Amino acid sequence: MPKKQKRAATLAEMVAALPPPAAEGPCNSYVDPPVAARGFTDTDGIYWRLARGPLDPRRAERLATDADVMSLGIHYDDEVGRWLPSFLAQAERPVAWLEARVTLGAAYPPAHEAYEFTADDGRILLFIETYC
Repeated sequence: MPKKQKRAATLAEMVAALPPPAAEGPCNSYVDPPVAARGFTDTDGIYWRLARGPLDPRRAERLATDADVMSLGIHYDDEVGRWLPSFLAQAERPVAWLEARVTLGAAYPPAHEAYEFTADDGRILLFIETYC
């Protein structure tokens, strides 16, 4: 009498047999920066949504003075586990804009790109991302 052949497992059965993924902690999880994530929540709980960008240098220059908030660069906040922009005080904005304008859209590092974010309450953020 011939031996019965084993039935091949289906893809669904193989996937079901895989162990569950390890729980991701803050050390091994990846969090997109604000532009890649198309928005972020700041430490005050305000959600900023990407409105447009990269911006034309003329629009970015206008927002450097007219926007409610301006940031230059980002930092990773270990307490909240995400990337946050480095907000600038009103007095720091003119100097920061002059620094960023020199390499706005440059093809070589350091380079800057300007983006516009909006909050639900209507405030506007000029977000200048720095690439090194």
